[in-house]
Amino acid sequence: MPVHPASPAPRVLVVGIDGVRYDHLRELPTPNLDAVAASGFLVPVEIDPGTPTMSGPCWATIVTGVNPAKHGVWGNNLTGNRLDVFPDFATRLARQDGRRTFVAAGWDPLVVQRDGGPLFRAPARLSFVAPAAHTTEAWDECDEQVTAEAVHVLAGSDPEVSFVYLGAVDETGHLDGCGGTYREAVTRADERLGRLLAAVRGRASYAEEAWTVMVVTDHGHVDAGGHGGDSPEERTAWLAGSGPLFPPGTPVGTVRHPDVAAQVYASLGRTIDPHWTLDGRPFGQPAPVPAGV
Repeated sequence: MPVHPASPAPRVLVVGIDGVRYDHLRELPTPNLDAVAASGFLVPVEIDPGTPTMSGPCWATIVTGVNPAKHGVWGNNLTGNRLDVFPDFATRLARQDGRRTFVAAGWDPLVVQRDGGPLFRAPARLSFVAPAAHTTEAWDECDEQVTAEAVHVLAGSDPEVSFVYLGAVDETGHLDGCGGTYREAVTRADERLGRLLAAVRGRASYAEEAWTVMVVTDHGHVDAGGHGGDSPEERTAWLAGSGPLFPPGTPVGTVRHPDVAAQVYASLGRTIDPHWTLDGRPFGQPAPVPAGV
């Protein structure tokens, strides 16, 4: 009997970079994000009509795979949500499948039990770094610490699914508008993405693993800073991805925020239970199996 090599172990990394305008992104040097796109794709994402262009509703849609009408998050105060019925992917996979899931973030509604939160209810492992103050410098340092902690976990442990949140770009937009400091914050976020990717590639078991990477933003900003309206600058988000199910040149079609969670499950080989009633769908297609295998 022929001996077939073991299939690579699926792993997923989702990096959420808050508040990065798509038009600014295309103008800036972002070599690490460009490398993800070159290995897969980078597409604009139009926020669904009826979804407020705010972080709470958008991130809830991204990580649960359902729209606000189901998850019940309509603002940055999460009170009244239905996250017990429509949990985030890190919690669902940890609770239902016993998967090793990891979340690192510094924005309270994602991880702190207050005002209806947290959005991420019960991942297997959680790292929270609170910013020391509401300043661009404090948020930059917060992202630096979040990145360092995530690098430590990605390099030295074995999370099957990870979500790493970087918030400094969004906070810089609110505090300083979308000018020079905002654009610098985008390039620093890209540098931190590079460190996360290097931690993955440096794993001793990397050759035996099949990594899917997705990098996503939740919304944009107006020029003066801020969001919540319906302008194209606010309603246009974006998603970049690479992995076995979407090799370079593979058309992914129109992608929506709920599709991210659906793709997490698909990239793990986890069948999506119809009882979850997800609004998203996987956009990656399984590779064809060679004849005779």
